[in-house]
Amino acid sequence: MITYSAAVVMPVFISILAIGIVLYLIIYYNVFKGSRCTSSVTLKGKTAVVTGSNTGIGKSTALDLAKRGARVILACRDKQKAEAAAYDIRRESGNNEVLFMQLDLGSLKSVRSFAETLLKTEPRLDLLINNAGMMGSGRTEDGFGMAFGVNHLGHFLLTCLLLERLKECSPSRVVNVSALLHRLGSVDFALLGTYKDLVPGQSAWHNFKAYCHSKLCNVLFTRELANRLEGTGVTTYSLHPGVIHTEFSRNLNPWLRLFQVPIAKLFFLDTEAGAQTTLYCALQEGIEALSGRYFSSCALQEAGAMGRDDALARKLWEVSERLSGLS
Repeated sequence: MITYSAAVVMPVFISILAIGIVLYLIIYYNVFKGSRCTSSVTLKGKTAVVTGSNTGIGKSTALDLAKRGARVILACRDKQKAEAAAYDIRRESGNNEVLFMQLDLGSLKSVRSFAETLLKTEPRLDLLINNAGMMGSGRTEDGFGMAFGVNHLGHFLLTCLLLERLKECSPSRVVNVSALLHRLGSVDFALLGTYKDLVPGQSAWHNFKAYCHSKLCNVLFTRELANRLEGTGVTTYSLHPGVIHTEFSRNLNPWLRLFQVPIAKLFFLDTEAGAQTTLYCALQEGIEALSGRYFSSCALQEAGAMGRDDALARKLWEVSERLSGLS
């Protein structure tokens, strides 16, 4: 039997470990880390609304906008967390024009109340960043599946109610945070009519599929919104932010979280890196002609086939108008 002394084994082990670390860093910084928004645009005198901005990439997005001098409104459901986030952003950015306004996207009444208050109190709106998103079971206040109601319908109504102010302040932008998983989504209008949701159940698999469907809705909404806004000076973009390590997984099954968290810490983007494509779509000059399109890693990408279906986008808009009480 051949035996090896520690003096022989340890250097080999250390070499293999070092190679593994180098490979991990290469993969992380070149594949997972993503690109960065290099825009030097300043936003003094501009107003931005960022939904779901008390944590995660929404908070990182709001912080960057505040550092550029914007008046930033954190549109969030949790008052305590949002006020703490606003305090953090004011302190780190040196910008005191960062404030919280109550918005629960799972309540159409709350969306209408938020829009009414904003239009009464804020003379400008230059950037609307529909960032909030969730995956999980349950129903909204109006009886819709949570992912469809929060990720799509709440943002749809919010955007429609604020469009006139965005037009008045043009050039302005609407940025919708979607996900690569929109490629696995579909829109079944018959199912929506029956269940007020795009899935028929509440299992973990149904929740995952509902999330994918809602992210497809974000892409389709952006496409149809761009068609309707042509010539107004308001442009709109959807995007995949990357695979982010945030509190997003808080709604997952505890066993799934146990599996997901260590992988997320090793391989997923941090929130600052995850905000870069959102910032690119909000700030980058010269992309106005690409209104309605889909971005990832701070670059134009092709959306999935269903995400490029204009007829489907138009029908989703019409159905969403009815479901949100706009028609």
